Amino acid sequence: MSIPDFTDSEFQLVNQILLERYSRLVALQSAEVELLLKPEDKEPTPCPALYWNELGAEFIVAKVGEQRFRCQFFYSENEIFGTGHEFYDNLGDCVTNLLQLQADHHGTRSAAMSETLGNKAPDPDEDYHGPVII
Repeated sequence: MSIPDFTDSEFQLVNQILLERYSRLVALQSAEVELLLKPEDKEPTPCPALYWNELGAEFIVAKVGEQRFRCQFFYSENEIFGTGHEFYDNLGDCVTNLLQLQADHHGTRSAAMSETLGNKAPDPDEDYHGPVII
């Protein structure tokens, strides 16, 4: 099964949402991820994806079919978060919900880390270089 790449209009939609969220252009990259699309799948399916990183978090939005998307953000391989929806049929809703969840989580995470570190805010980019995306 071959999943079509993101269209130019889908790419532009994500760029626009990111511009509205961060008030500046964000480096949005095309990528490919392998996902098990159904619980019974034995082999992962290659899926086109969009990737960006901001505020110490990395984001992936994968296209898993025609008008079907899956998303997550992560800080490390031990801190991976999704939105609680297995699939979205609207790319705008997918990206907006992902950004909102990360913003909420970022505030909670920053407060918890400040308490743990004695109010010294962590540098989100310190000693973390992220996974290699191919």
